[in-house]
Amino acid sequence: MNDVVGWLLDETEREELLRRFPPVYPDVVAHHVTLRAKTPADGPLPTATAGEIVGHVDDGRGLQALVVRIDGTTERPDGSTYHITWSLDRNQDRRPVESNHVLAEEGWTPCSPVPIRLIPARF
Repeated sequence: MNDVVGWLLDETEREELLRRFPPVYPDVVAHHVTLRAKTPADGPLPTATAGEIVGHVDDGRGLQALVVRIDGTTERPDGSTYHITWSLDRNQDRRPVESNHVLAEEGWTPCSPVPIRLIPARF
């Protein structure tokens, strides 16, 4: 029950996105969008294969994330926000999971939608 289910970013597209949305902090994550955490190893993968980056957040204290819309919503089933932890500063003890808290507490800034490919995965 420790698997995470969601979507990986397409590697080729990831490089393009890193140019379009330059990382603010030294530790670049830019890896995946979470659908659910703590899922069974044999649980189903998501079916969506496309999304859109529709916003961003930078808390100014070492964490940057991009907000993703999938199937018309930015809201995950658990009530949190679909996102990609983009960059962080591990020297400031920042961790990717903190993106959920930053988005919930500070909200996010919209941007023009950028279509992205999503690869259903377990990680």
